[in-house]
Amino acid sequence: MEHLTNIEHLGIAVKSLEEGNALYTKILGIPPYKQEAIEAEGVRTSFFKVGSTKIELLEATHAESPIAKFIEKRGEGLHHVAYAVDNIKAEMARLSLEGFRLLNAEPKEGADHKWVCFLHPKDTGGTLIELCQDRG
Repeated sequence: MEHLTNIEHLGIAVKSLEEGNALYTKILGIPPYKQEAIEAEGVRTSFFKVGSTKIELLEATHAESPIAKFIEKRGEGLHHVAYAVDNIKAEMARLSLEGFRLLNAEPKEGADHKWVCFLHPKDTGGTLIELCQDRG
């Protein structure tokens, strides 16, 4: 049984989505294919497609947003690695039994029409890991 099927996307924190979009459009040679706001998380996102992997740029919409706090503490850059899963609830239960702390007890709605759950970076070698499942 496969658990984490592939890297779904890389999340990159940026101070300005417009500047980040311009930079990544130059780097990748393509514009973002999608932008959306996730008000519950205080974030605006844009997505680029590179082969089968996506790059998600994340901009805080207010000072208390997790992205604003991340940038304040660490600066712009890699925020998280997201892995695709077929059954997010089963993966959450499995990883919890393995001793990983989940940052949300139930899957929550994320960007790009996904159910998401994050693992605490103190349990994952300092990298914030996101589990993603299509909402169908």
